[in-house]
Amino acid sequence: MDDETRQRYIRAGRISAEALEYGKGLIKKGSSLLETTELIEKKILELGGKPAFPVQISCDHIAAHYCPEQDDSVVFGNQLVSLDLGVHVDGAVGDTAYTIDLSGNYPDAVKAAQQALAEALKIVGVGVTLGEIGKAIQDTIAGYGLAPVRNLSGHGIDIYNIHTEPTVPNCDTHDKTVLRKGQVIAIEPFATTGLGMVQESGAASVFMLVAKKPVRNPITREVLRRIESYEGLPFCRRWLVREFGQKTNYALRELAMLGMIEQFPPLVEVKKGVVAQAEHTVLIEEEPVVLTRL
Repeated sequence: MDDETRQRYIRAGRISAEALEYGKGLIKKGSSLLETTELIEKKILELGGKPAFPVQISCDHIAAHYCPEQDDSVVFGNQLVSLDLGVHVDGAVGDTAYTIDLSGNYPDAVKAAQQALAEALKIVGVGVTLGEIGKAIQDTIAGYGLAPVRNLSGHGIDIYNIHTEPTVPNCDTHDKTVLRKGQVIAIEPFATTGLGMVQESGAASVFMLVAKKPVRNPITREVLRRIESYEGLPFCRRWLVREFGQKTNYALRELAMLGMIEQFPPLVEVKKGVVAQAEHTVLIEEEPVVLTRL
């Protein structure tokens, strides 16, 4: 990795950390989930970054991929609230997450996710295996009497690519793949009171362009031009509705039928256990750099 790219990652990580701190302060009983989401996305832009994906705020048994629509009416109350955000600077991404227990009922879930992340960060580095990281996460969460979410994982990060190799497990997979100098990875433990598995549930509001094909319809072409400006990173319906109104739904349906976009429905714990999340992005060097830590 050249120094210019490294500095972009450092800046993206810093903005991610600042936006996360700002967002944590907004998550309060009585506040609107939609307004909170939009204020955080605005803050990312004010800080000089761009969203690497739509800000996601998932509550209780929803583990990931909850992104509010334009008419979302959720108000924070007695929920376990996970805030997950990503920032990019010219494609270099920082990805981070934190969970807040507004209910007061699940302190161990928050502690388990945070401690699992901390234990993984203690050992991460050049030559460490993916299985070792997964074991550290699993052992820590199990120590709280909870389960890691086994079919969610951390991931590699590349330029304009938030999910690439390697997969960073949240359980002991015995994977002997070693981390290499210059890799950027997100370590992302999820701790749950449930079974430790998630499944898709409900309609998607998050999408990603995965193929480019000729499009005849002028409405769809217009929306597609905006989607292409996201450089292959995930986007949400709400961003497009602000600009194109109801034409958005028509265009997304056509793009889905053409196989041009991938859809990401909310991920829900299979036994409706609550889920807490923690996440940092790390640059693997001889002395690893936690990019998203203030």
